[in-house]
Amino acid sequence: MTSDACSTLIIGKSGQVSSSLLGLLGGDGNRALAFGRPEIDLCDPQSVRRAILAARPKVVVNAAAYTAVDKAEDEPDVAYAVNATGAEAAAKAAAEIGAVIIHFSTDYVFDGCKRTPYVETDAVSPIGVYGRSKQEGEERVAAANPKHIILRTAWVFSPFGNNFAKTMLRLGSERREIKVVDDQRGNPTYAPDLAELVRKLLPLASAPAPDPRIFGTFHAVNQGETTWFGFAKAILEGAARRGGREVTVLPISTREYPTKAERPAYSVLSTEKLRAVTGLELRPWAEALSDCLDQLAGSPVREADARSQQTDGKFA
Repeated sequence: MTSDACSTLIIGKSGQVSSSLLGLLGGDGNRALAFGRPEIDLCDPQSVRRAILAARPKVVVNAAAYTAVDKAEDEPDVAYAVNATGAEAAAKAAAEIGAVIIHFSTDYVFDGCKRTPYVETDAVSPIGVYGRSKQEGEERVAAANPKHIILRTAWVFSPFGNNFAKTMLRLGSERREIKVVDDQRGNPTYAPDLAELVRKLLPLASAPAPDPRIFGTFHAVNQGETTWFGFAKAILEGAARRGGREVTVLPISTREYPTKAERPAYSVLSTEKLRAVTGLELRPWAEALSDCLDQLAGSPVREADARSQQTDGKFA
């Protein structure tokens, strides 16, 4: 850990967004540092404070989270420690040195009862421990640091780490038929596109006299919506066009594949506020998926990547 000031400190080192961010910011003339455990452990608020005060960044990006939706039902204390208490510690430490906090949240803060895209002012009403822990994290971050940007995102995929796209590619190499839930609708979001969004937000947020509208909660997802079935079909059809084998994807209902944690049936997010305030938006998810598949074509997907996703309630 260095005591020299850096431009951006990223909490999380091996996740999809943090991996994308470090690769992007590291070559941008922007001194970015990424720390995971043990340097920063969101379950240990003192480690969070020590790391941030030592690095003295202009912006702290909290890209770490507890995201095991079903497991959170059995480990609520850990989920809240990471997603709420740890996030609050990062926001407080950033405020202590006058830094901005950029914090990632989730579409799962909504209950899925709406049938038009959720906007930032819609009431939150999460239906599981994971969503409730993220809601509390949002509230704590906002209360701890007025210079906060909370980015709600959804269905994150990338060439990095563990995610639905990589799981589908592995299963497609092993099976001729995959059943995927077709009654949960949302926005697939590409982690490198989120990283690019953060890169563009950094100068706006850390300017000497920033537009006060830049602070607050925003929805940040790729344009377009689909179901998990539609997403899986696009992934496997795209892989087939790149030399993979043909796989049949069959739609099933959530009722046919019960899970410990309930998921919102509809969690599509509107990005109108992000566009209105910053002029920024993410491209269509299908374009981003094409880039992702180009990078993953011919690359083996580790079995561990897929195993970590098999309890996430999307496919059978």
